[in-house]
Amino acid sequence: MSLFAIAEAVRIGASSAVNEVDRALARIRDANGTLNAATRLLADRAFADADAIDRRIALGEDVGPLAGVPFGVKDLFDVAGLPTTAGAGMRRDAAPATRDAEAVRRLTAAGALLVATLNMDEYAYGFATVNAAHGTTRNPHDPARLAGGSSGGSAAAVGADLLPLTLGSDTNGSVRVPASLCGIHGLKPTHASLPMQGVFPFVDSFDDIGPFTKRADELELVWRILGGAGTAATASPRAARLGGWFLADSDPDFVPALDAIGELLGGLPEVELPEVARARSAAFLMTAAEGGAFHLPTLRSRALEYDPATRDRLIAGALLPHAAYAAAEAFRAWFRAQVAALFERFDVLVAPAAPCVAPLVDDPVIEVGGQRVPARANLGMLTQPISFIGLPVVTVPLRRPGQLPLGIQLIGRRGDEATLFALAKQLEAVGITGYSAPRSA
Repeated sequence: MSLFAIAEAVRIGASSAVNEVDRALARIRDANGTLNAATRLLADRAFADADAIDRRIALGEDVGPLAGVPFGVKDLFDVAGLPTTAGAGMRRDAAPATRDAEAVRRLTAAGALLVATLNMDEYAYGFATVNAAHGTTRNPHDPARLAGGSSGGSAAAVGADLLPLTLGSDTNGSVRVPASLCGIHGLKPTHASLPMQGVFPFVDSFDDIGPFTKRADELELVWRILGGAGTAATASPRAARLGGWFLADSDPDFVPALDAIGELLGGLPEVELPEVARARSAAFLMTAAEGGAFHLPTLRSRALEYDPATRDRLIAGALLPHAAYAAAEAFRAWFRAQVAALFERFDVLVAPAAPCVAPLVDDPVIEVGGQRVPARANLGMLTQPISFIGLPVVTVPLRRPGQLPLGIQLIGRRGDEATLFALAKQLEAVGITGYSAPRSA
């Protein structure tokens, strides 16, 4: 059922918020043994909040556009009364949060009901949701495959239709990659445009929160509730496809999909971003340096409590010389100017979100330049250059019933999410993109 249908049913009394919570929790319990999407179920809180929503509706109150809609959050959002683990076993006994993260507060103020926290890569450092403390989240379209990361639990929960709405975070692609692999819509907003208060940090230069939904109009509504604002949508946007780096190692099925988008829009010329491989490398360097610096005090006292795969990358980042970080920042200013010049000619850039379908859990690699490389570090190769300069992206799933999902990035200039949502809804309306239920659903 869509987010809109749930809210309408609750408002008119065809369902109740309590019933919707009960159904959501039952779906998660039934599926979580296979998917491992949820880390904690918040049944007591959810039922109490749902009862309050139902009583307010009975009194004739407007409880908001998300009336009775159950949702979950990546396990790095503060939830009052619980430790914020950021996916780390070493934080299970952290002091409980004193209040909800601001994004959670805004959704609950709109009538939504928090029912679960969701799995992620430890400290959001990875693209796979392979977690030493909580296990691996599996793809709803094929549990033998990865869900992507680091917001894999959030994406899998929506992709499997366990929840109509979840929140994740995106530093280098942690919303866009799992949205692509799980066949759903996801948003990486303009950097620093949505509230980060109460979200465990990773890399301040790139960190953003973002929602997952099945439909583009649902994603737009949630963005607005979270505080999204900006320019009005551009009518008849000029669009181009990103070639070179973005297509060289990508699934060949992207080409006919991009051609179909071009036919719809009256053309989709191919352009290339300059020095895009260098942009990705600079993003890697800044990520490692900032993440390492943030974790350095804890690494000095509790290094052995980290997942070794996370610990070693953070230590390497903490050892990077400041001159290397400064060079990456200087390059970022140049790269941002080059891409801004491209947006003088086009309103939207279109590119694959992840280069391939979800890799196998037992063989977690992808092929880049003819070489097999680890998926955990490389699934974000097409997303990192975009978050490097803070641009908004709506990820949309190609319409592929019965096949493993592939996702497309719709990339806009800063503050122009509205144009991306308008295009996403247009592509969905003609059937080029859209959610396809897993074959086992």
